Formats: sequence, C-alpha cells, structure tokens
Amino acid sequence: MTRHGPIEIEGYVLGAYGTNCYLLRSSEDASIPPAIVDCGESPAALLDAAERCETPPSVIVLTHAHVDHIAGLFNARKRFPDAPIWIHENEGDWLTDARLNLSMFSGSEVTAPPAGRLLKDGEKVELAGVAWEVRHTPGHSPGSVSLYNAAAGIVLAGDALFNGSIGRTDFPGCSFEQLERSIRDRLYSLPDETTVYPGHGPSTTIGREKATNPFVRP
Repeated sequence: MTRHGPIEIEGYVLGAYGTNCYLLRSSEDASIPPAIVDCGESPAALLDAAERCETPPSVIVLTHAHVDHIAGLFNARKRFPDAPIWIHENEGDWLTDARLNLSMFSGSEVTAPPAGRLLKDGEKVELAGVAWEVRHTPGHSPGSVSLYNAAAGIVLAGDALFNGSIGRTDFPGCSFEQLERSIRDRLYSLPDETTVYPGHGPSTTIGREKATNPFVRP
C-alpha cells in the first residue's frame, strides 16, 4: 500500500496477462468506502483486500473493457453486489460482447455484468472520498480512460501509457495516431512529478516518460 496524500493505493497483478488492478482507499478516514479500478481474472487477492476494509467498495471503475481488465467482474459482483460498474460511454456494450472485449479470440469467451454508469470525458467522480477527473485517452481502445487525482499527484492510465512503452494498437478499434494524441495531450500535459499507475508493469512518472519513452515524444 502506497500513500499519496489523501489516497492509499494498492496494486494487484492478476491473471495470465499480468494485469494491474488497484484498490483505492482513503488515507484519512477508514470508514470511507474504497474503490476498485479494473478487475482481471483470478481476482481473489484483490477482493479479499477489499473485503478487509471497514466498508465495502462503493464502485468498480474500468479503464477499458478488454478481457484482461474485466474477467473478474462476475466474481467481484458476487462479493460486492451493490458496487456498480463504471466505464466510458464508448465501451458500455463491450462488457456483454465477447467479440468487442476480445475474449472470443483468446479461447474462452468472457462477458461481465452491464455497466451501472457510463462515463464522459472531463467528468469529476468521487473515488475513496476524493474527486478524480475522467480523462478520455483513446487509442488502445475507443473508450479508454485515465483517472487523474491532482491532490494525490497520481494518474491511473490503464493501457495508454506504460513504463517505457505504450498500449498495443493492433487490436480492432485501436489507433496509434489516436493513442499518440491522447498521450501527448491528456497525459504529458500533467505535471512531470505525477505518478503513473499503468495497466501492466511498474509505475513511472510523467516526467520520466516524456524524457525517455521511445514511442511517444512530447
């Protein structure tokens, strides 16, 4: 568990794809419900940690709807039936469509419960008691979002930006040009000291990626 101002964040690497899924908690008030960001396959460790919190999660937010980020949603909803699923409006249909979420190409079709809320670019949402900005960062998928918390100085970037790399753009609905714009305009515009928590691999900072990422230059 790492503390960033008003937020504590704990990452769990789940499933065969090594998907980073996150538990967000208030660092100031344990009674504030936590939030889950992404829920990959075999999510027991993540859900057990959420269950140990004083109150159950208020929401499960998805950075996008590819199978490696949604495969554990049915398990999550069994544990926390009152926690709605939030996803960007461009991918609401993907949760229930194995072709769109790519699972039909992986040998095991996966669907998930429908979304309880469709997010829009620029919205402010409350997670773990503090406000986050929804930044639409398409390219890896049409509805990819990054969740930015200015007070904590962190951004949950999904599969847009990695430590030393970027998200794949060879899937249906992907676009390198769109992802490049998203990174330059929506992520590299954040303060250099912002910590990036990606969908795969170790964390990084905006400043480091601007200086060293070989795929997208500022």
